[in-house]
Amino acid sequence: MALSADSEVSLDRSSGDPLHVQVAQALRQDIQGRQLAPGTALPSEARLCQQFGVARSVVRQALGALVAEGLIQREPGRAPTVAPPLEHRRMVQRSTGLYEQFASTGTALKTQVLHLAPAKPPPEVAAFFGSDDTLLLERLRRVDDEPLAFVRTWLPRARLPGLAAEHLLDASLHRTLMQRFDLHPGRGRNRIRAVGADAALAEALDVKVGSPLLMLEGQGHDQHGQALEWFTTWHRAEKLVFDVDVTPAGERVHAALPGDMGQTDTVPSGAVSTDAPSLAAAEAALQSALDMVKQLRAGPMTG
Repeated sequence: MALSADSEVSLDRSSGDPLHVQVAQALRQDIQGRQLAPGTALPSEARLCQQFGVARSVVRQALGALVAEGLIQREPGRAPTVAPPLEHRRMVQRSTGLYEQFASTGTALKTQVLHLAPAKPPPEVAAFFGSDDTLLLERLRRVDDEPLAFVRTWLPRARLPGLAAEHLLDASLHRTLMQRFDLHPGRGRNRIRAVGADAALAEALDVKVGSPLLMLEGQGHDQHGQALEWFTTWHRAEKLVFDVDVTPAGERVHAALPGDMGQTDTVPSGAVSTDAPSLAAAEAALQSALDMVKQLRAGPMTG
């Protein structure tokens, strides 16, 4: 129900829903449907009263609800504006997974298991595990019912007897590995790439084909130094920010040439690898990834 400058919106006055709830829902649909872009000023209270045929107190209740939900922003003396999308944050140089990091901030991350079955891995994954006896796990992560990330993980089948999809529903893979199999994530390497969404990813993440995604690719070992996981996670770029801590004794972040790690699932557009200390290198590498995202926003890249 897009609002135009001269449109009038009919409310269902026979409905059990209060008028302010219906007004809020109409505005919410336009915001979430991106018909009202971030930063767009909403019509004045007087104009909204005219469009919906309601009293100013009804409009104010509706706007108050949208402010509480974080969908609009209000400043004294200015018309309400559509708020920018909420950005979630992820520390890319830590071995803890997305579930644990979100849980530490009180953010509820929902996990849907799309696929878990034995599968023959690509050659580079088989070389990492020293075997082609692997499980392929695919999951969709959501926040507030909106897709945030699609995760593809290869696991050593022989070391995970009895692992089932129900063990991972709205749960942490790492916690499941620790509690059920006494396998604790240890050292590893993560890599960031800026990529465009192909048709399958676009459908899963509810974005347009070619939309910019931030891809985190990694290899992880357990506490014994044995190969534990090879994962690729595609994140919606407008909903998540990658953070990197850089200290004199911490990790190093450096730019990497595409193809260094045997990229198997999508054609890379830019890459950043996290491994140990250079602030200048971190800034340069992350700026490179940001530049690639900007290019992808301007139009799909060919590869």
